Amino acid sequence: MKKMVAEIIGTAALVIFGCGAAVLAGAEIGHAGIAAAFGLAIVAMAYGIGAISGCHINPAVSFGAFVAGRMSAGDMIQYWIAQFIGGVLGAGIVYLIATGKAGYSVAENGLGQNGWGAGYLGEYSMQAAFIFEVVATFLFLVCILGVTHKKGGHPAIAGLAIGLTLWVIHLMGIQVTGVSVNPARSAGPALFAGSGAISQLWLFFVAPMIGAGLAGILFRSGMLEDND
Repeated sequence: MKKMVAEIIGTAALVIFGCGAAVLAGAEIGHAGIAAAFGLAIVAMAYGIGAISGCHINPAVSFGAFVAGRMSAGDMIQYWIAQFIGGVLGAGIVYLIATGKAGYSVAENGLGQNGWGAGYLGEYSMQAAFIFEVVATFLFLVCILGVTHKKGGHPAIAGLAIGLTLWVIHLMGIQVTGVSVNPARSAGPALFAGSGAISQLWLFFVAPMIGAGLAGILFRSGMLEDND
Protein backbone atom coordinates (compact mmCIF):
# COMPACT_ATOMS: atom_id res chain seq x y z
CA MET A 1 0.00 0.00 0.00
CA LYS A 2 2.84 2.41 0.79
CA LYS A 3 4.31 1.78 -2.66
CA MET A 4 0.99 2.37 -4.39
CA VAL A 5 0.39 5.61 -2.48
CA ALA A 6 3.90 6.77 -3.39
CA GLU A 7 3.33 5.95 -7.07
CA ILE A 8 -0.01 7.79 -7.09
CA ILE A 9 1.56 10.88 -5.55
CA GLY A 10 4.64 10.74 -7.77
CA THR A 11 2.73 10.30 -11.02
CA ALA A 12 0.27 13.03 -10.07
CA ALA A 13 3.17 15.37 -9.29
CA LEU A 14 4.79 14.68 -12.66
CA VAL A 15 1.57 15.59 -14.48
CA ILE A 16 0.88 18.60 -12.25
CA PHE A 17 4.35 20.09 -12.68
CA GLY A 18 4.95 19.08 -16.29
CA CYS A 19 1.54 19.48 -17.89
CA GLY A 20 0.77 22.32 -15.49
CA ALA A 21 3.82 24.19 -16.72
CA ALA A 22 2.65 23.73 -20.32
CA VAL A 23 -0.95 24.79 -19.66
CA LEU A 24 -0.51 27.51 -17.05
CA ALA A 25 2.84 29.02 -18.04
CA GLY A 26 3.74 27.69 -21.49
CA ALA A 27 3.53 31.08 -23.20
CA GLU A 28 5.90 32.58 -20.64
CA ILE A 29 8.49 29.81 -20.24
CA GLY A 30 8.44 28.22 -23.71
CA HIS A 31 9.39 24.68 -24.64
CA ALA A 32 12.70 24.84 -22.77
CA GLY A 33 10.89 25.74 -19.57
CA ILE A 34 8.32 22.98 -20.03
CA ALA A 35 11.13 20.48 -20.62
CA ALA A 36 12.79 21.63 -17.41
CA ALA A 37 9.55 21.25 -15.48
CA PHE A 38 9.17 17.59 -16.50
CA GLY A 39 12.82 16.82 -15.80
CA LEU A 40 12.95 18.55 -12.44
CA ALA A 41 9.66 16.94 -11.38
CA ILE A 42 11.34 13.56 -11.83
CA VAL A 43 14.34 14.70 -9.79
CA ALA A 44 12.11 15.91 -6.96
CA MET A 45 10.00 12.76 -6.86
CA ALA A 46 13.00 10.44 -7.18
CA TYR A 47 14.42 11.79 -3.97
CA GLY A 48 11.01 12.19 -2.35
CA ILE A 49 9.54 8.71 -2.90
CA GLY A 50 12.40 6.73 -4.42
CA ALA A 51 13.17 4.96 -1.15
CA ILE A 52 9.55 3.77 -0.92
CA SER A 53 8.60 2.63 -4.43
CA GLY A 54 11.67 3.26 -6.57
CA CYS A 55 9.80 6.19 -8.15
CA HIS A 56 8.73 4.46 -11.34
CA ILE A 57 5.72 6.82 -11.80
CA ASN A 58 5.48 5.47 -15.36
CA PRO A 59 3.96 2.18 -16.58
CA ALA A 60 6.70 1.85 -19.19
CA VAL A 61 9.37 2.01 -16.48
CA SER A 62 7.60 -0.70 -14.51
CA PHE A 63 7.28 -2.82 -17.64
CA GLY A 64 10.96 -2.38 -18.44
CA ALA A 65 11.86 -3.39 -14.88
CA PHE A 66 9.62 -6.45 -15.19
CA VAL A 67 11.19 -7.51 -18.49
CA ALA A 68 14.65 -6.97 -17.00
CA GLY A 69 13.72 -9.32 -14.16
CA ARG A 70 13.64 -6.69 -11.45
CA MET A 71 9.99 -6.90 -10.41
CA SER A 72 7.16 -9.43 -10.47
CA ALA A 73 4.12 -9.30 -12.74
CA GLY A 74 1.88 -8.80 -9.70
CA ASP A 75 3.89 -5.82 -8.48
CA MET A 76 3.95 -4.37 -12.00
CA ILE A 77 0.16 -4.49 -12.28
CA GLN A 78 -0.24 -2.83 -8.87
CA TYR A 79 2.16 -0.10 -9.95
CA TRP A 80 0.21 0.37 -13.20
CA ILE A 81 -3.05 0.85 -11.30
CA ALA A 82 -1.46 3.43 -9.01
CA GLN A 83 0.24 5.24 -11.88
CA PHE A 84 -2.91 5.61 -13.95
CA ILE A 85 -4.82 6.83 -10.89
CA GLY A 86 -2.06 9.37 -10.32
CA GLY A 87 -2.09 10.48 -13.95
CA VAL A 88 -5.83 11.15 -13.89
CA LEU A 89 -5.61 12.83 -10.48
CA GLY A 90 -2.80 15.10 -11.63
CA ALA A 91 -4.61 16.04 -14.83
CA GLY A 92 -7.77 16.76 -12.86
CA ILE A 93 -5.89 19.15 -10.58
CA VAL A 94 -4.36 20.98 -13.56
CA TYR A 95 -7.83 21.20 -15.13
CA LEU A 96 -9.35 22.68 -11.97
CA ILE A 97 -6.61 25.31 -11.77
CA ALA A 98 -6.71 26.14 -15.50
CA THR A 99 -10.47 26.62 -15.54
CA GLY A 100 -10.05 29.30 -12.88
CA LYS A 101 -8.75 31.66 -15.55
CA ALA A 102 -11.25 33.59 -17.64
CA GLY A 103 -11.21 32.56 -21.27
CA TYR A 104 -9.59 29.16 -20.73
CA SER A 105 -11.08 26.33 -22.77
CA VAL A 106 -9.72 22.80 -22.75
CA ALA A 107 -10.87 22.44 -26.36
CA GLU A 108 -8.82 25.45 -27.46
CA ASN A 109 -5.98 25.56 -24.93
CA GLY A 110 -5.58 21.85 -24.23
CA LEU A 111 -4.36 20.19 -21.06
CA GLY A 112 -0.85 19.19 -22.08
CA GLN A 113 -2.13 16.13 -23.95
CA ASN A 114 0.10 14.24 -26.36
CA GLY A 115 -0.62 13.96 -30.07
CA TRP A 116 0.61 14.22 -33.62
CA GLY A 117 -0.53 15.28 -37.08
CA ALA A 118 -2.34 18.31 -38.46
CA GLY A 119 -3.06 20.97 -35.84
CA TYR A 120 -0.73 19.52 -33.21
CA LEU A 121 2.47 21.49 -32.50
CA GLY A 122 5.04 20.56 -35.21
CA GLU A 123 2.45 18.55 -37.17
CA TYR A 124 4.71 15.49 -37.43
CA SER A 125 3.37 12.29 -38.98
CA MET A 126 2.15 9.26 -37.05
CA GLN A 127 5.24 7.35 -38.22
CA ALA A 128 7.55 10.05 -36.87
CA ALA A 129 5.63 10.14 -33.59
CA PHE A 130 5.82 6.36 -33.20
CA ILE A 131 9.55 6.21 -33.95
CA PHE A 132 10.28 9.05 -31.55
CA GLU A 133 8.32 7.50 -28.69
CA VAL A 134 9.93 4.07 -29.14
CA VAL A 135 13.47 5.44 -29.34
CA ALA A 136 13.06 8.04 -26.59
CA THR A 137 11.54 5.52 -24.18
CA PHE A 138 14.25 2.99 -24.99
CA LEU A 139 17.00 5.50 -24.19
CA PHE A 140 15.13 6.66 -21.09
CA LEU A 141 14.98 3.07 -19.81
CA VAL A 142 18.64 2.46 -20.65
CA CYS A 143 19.46 5.35 -18.33
CA ILE A 144 17.05 4.21 -15.61
CA LEU A 145 17.98 0.53 -15.62
CA GLY A 146 21.67 1.36 -15.83
CA VAL A 147 21.90 3.98 -13.13
CA THR A 148 19.77 1.93 -10.70
CA HIS A 149 21.48 -1.42 -11.28
CA LYS A 150 22.70 -3.08 -8.09
CA LYS A 151 26.09 -3.67 -9.70
CA GLY A 152 27.71 -0.65 -11.29
CA GLY A 153 24.76 1.66 -10.67
CA HIS A 154 24.94 5.06 -9.01
CA PRO A 155 21.99 5.28 -6.60
CA ALA A 156 23.07 8.57 -5.04
CA ILE A 157 22.78 10.41 -8.34
CA ALA A 158 20.11 8.24 -9.96
CA GLY A 159 17.34 10.80 -9.57
CA LEU A 160 19.44 13.55 -11.09
CA ALA A 161 20.57 11.41 -14.03
CA ILE A 162 17.03 10.24 -14.78
CA GLY A 163 15.59 13.74 -14.50
CA LEU A 164 18.23 15.20 -16.80
CA THR A 165 17.56 12.46 -19.34
CA LEU A 166 13.84 13.23 -19.34
CA TRP A 167 14.69 16.92 -19.68
CA VAL A 168 16.75 16.42 -22.83
CA ILE A 169 14.12 14.05 -24.27
CA HIS A 170 11.60 16.87 -23.93
CA LEU A 171 13.96 19.42 -25.45
CA MET A 172 14.17 17.21 -28.52
CA GLY A 173 10.64 15.92 -28.79
CA ILE A 174 8.03 18.41 -27.58
CA GLN A 175 7.35 19.52 -31.15
CA VAL A 176 6.94 15.90 -32.28
CA THR A 177 4.45 14.45 -29.76
CA GLY A 178 4.52 16.72 -26.71
CA VAL A 179 6.61 13.82 -25.31
CA SER A 180 4.94 10.94 -23.57
CA VAL A 181 7.40 8.08 -22.88
CA ASN A 182 4.82 7.43 -20.16
CA PRO A 183 1.33 6.01 -20.78
CA ALA A 184 -0.04 7.32 -17.46
CA ARG A 185 1.17 10.85 -18.21
CA SER A 186 -0.64 10.61 -21.57
CA ALA A 187 -3.85 9.02 -20.29
CA GLY A 188 -4.67 11.60 -17.63
CA PRO A 189 -4.74 14.72 -19.82
CA ALA A 190 -6.33 12.84 -22.75
CA LEU A 191 -9.38 11.93 -20.66
CA PHE A 192 -10.05 15.61 -20.04
CA ALA A 193 -9.02 16.83 -23.51
CA GLY A 194 -11.65 14.75 -25.29
CA SER A 195 -12.14 12.39 -28.20
CA GLY A 196 -9.31 13.69 -30.41
CA ALA A 197 -6.65 13.04 -27.77
CA ILE A 198 -8.27 9.78 -26.72
CA SER A 199 -8.29 8.48 -30.31
CA GLN A 200 -4.49 8.93 -30.47
CA LEU A 201 -3.83 7.50 -27.03
CA TRP A 202 -3.04 4.02 -28.38
CA LEU A 203 0.30 5.21 -29.74
CA PHE A 204 1.35 6.51 -26.33
CA PHE A 205 0.62 3.12 -24.84
CA VAL A 206 2.14 0.91 -27.51
CA ALA A 207 5.31 2.80 -28.50
CA PRO A 208 6.64 3.43 -24.96
CA MET A 209 6.03 -0.20 -24.01
CA ILE A 210 7.99 -1.38 -27.05
CA GLY A 211 10.91 0.91 -26.21
CA ALA A 212 10.87 -0.09 -22.54
CA GLY A 213 10.62 -3.78 -23.40
CA LEU A 214 13.63 -3.59 -25.71
CA ALA A 215 15.72 -1.95 -23.00
CA GLY A 216 14.56 -4.54 -20.48
CA ILE A 217 15.54 -7.38 -22.80
CA LEU A 218 19.05 -5.98 -23.25
CA PHE A 219 19.57 -5.73 -19.50
CA ARG A 220 18.07 -9.14 -18.80
CA SER A 221 20.31 -10.72 -21.44
CA GLY A 222 23.39 -9.13 -19.88
CA MET A 223 24.22 -7.11 -22.98
CA LEU A 224 24.13 -3.86 -20.99
CA GLU A 225 25.50 -5.15 -17.72
CA ASP A 226 29.04 -5.22 -16.40
CA ASN A 227 29.83 -8.87 -15.82
CA ASP A 228 33.39 -8.32 -14.56
